[in-house]
Amino acid sequence: MDISRTRLLLSLAMGITAVSLAAILIRMAQGAGMGTLPIAAWRLAFASLILVPYAWLTRREEMRGLSRRELGLLAISGVFLGLHFAAWIGSLGYTSVASSVVLVSMGPVFVGLGSWLFLRERPGLLLTVGIALAAAGSVVISWGDLGRGQDQLLGDLLALAGAVMVAGYLMIGRKVRGRLTLATYVAVVYGAAMVALLLIVLVGRQPLLGFQPEAYFWVLALALGPQVVGHSTLNWALRYLSATFVSIVTLAEPIGSGLLAYLLLDEPVTISTLTGGVLVLTGIYIASRAELATARRQGAGQAAG
Repeated sequence: MDISRTRLLLSLAMGITAVSLAAILIRMAQGAGMGTLPIAAWRLAFASLILVPYAWLTRREEMRGLSRRELGLLAISGVFLGLHFAAWIGSLGYTSVASSVVLVSMGPVFVGLGSWLFLRERPGLLLTVGIALAAAGSVVISWGDLGRGQDQLLGDLLALAGAVMVAGYLMIGRKVRGRLTLATYVAVVYGAAMVALLLIVLVGRQPLLGFQPEAYFWVLALALGPQVVGHSTLNWALRYLSATFVSIVTLAEPIGSGLLAYLLLDEPVTISTLTGGVLVLTGIYIASRAELATARRQGAGQAAG
C-alpha cells in the first residue's frame, strides 16, 4: 500500500512529540507519590480501557478471526512492551530525564541486529550510517551522566533493559502489524501489556489504589498522549516502514524530552546534550532518506504489479 512521504513524516513527528511528554508526566506522577510499577500498570490500563472497547465495536470480526499464532505473537509483543515500561519508568527514579530517555532510545542498535537476524531486513549502507550516527549521538548525550554513583548506574542499566524490551516489541510488531488494522493491533498488544504489568504489580505486592487524585490525573494524561497518540502512531507507521527505521526516529525523543525537562523541571541542557542532539538528528535524516526511498520503490513495484 502506497502512502505519501509528507503524511508519513508528519505522522511520525506527531508521534514523537507525544512520546516526548512521557518522561515529564511520569516525573509528575512520581512527585504525587505513585510508584514505578503502579504508574506503568495504570498507563496501560487507561489506554486499554479506551482502545479495547473501540476495537471490539469497530473490528470485532477481525479480532475474532485472529489465529492462535497471531494471538501468541501479539501477546509476546505486549509482554515486551509491559517490561519495557516497567524498566524504563523505574530508571527515571534513579537518573536524569535526558540520560534515561537517551539510553532507552538505544533500541535501534538492538532492532537493527534483531531485524537482520530474525526478520531478514538487512540494513543498507545509508541506514547503517544513520544508525551509527544516531547511536553515537545517544552516547554523547548520556556521557556526562553515566557512572555517577550506584543510583545513576542502576538507572542507566534499567533504561538499557528497556531498550532491549522495546526492540522485541517493535520487531514483532513489524512482523504482525502489516496484516492487521491499527485498532486491532494496539488493542490486543496494549491489553497484553496491561495484564503483564498487573501480574508484576501483584507479585511485587505494589498498591494500585490509595494515591492522590493528582497522581491518577498525570497517569491518565500519560495514557492519552504518549500511549494512545504517540505509541499508536508509531505502530501505524510499522505498516509502511521497517522496525529499524521507526526505532531510529524515536531517537528524536531525547531532544524533545530534554528540552521539556529544562523548561518544566529545571534540568540543565549540557554541551554534550546539544552535540549529541545534532548527531541524532543527522542520523535520523540520513536513515530517513534511505528508508523512504525503499518504501517508495516498494510502493511503485506493487502498483506496477
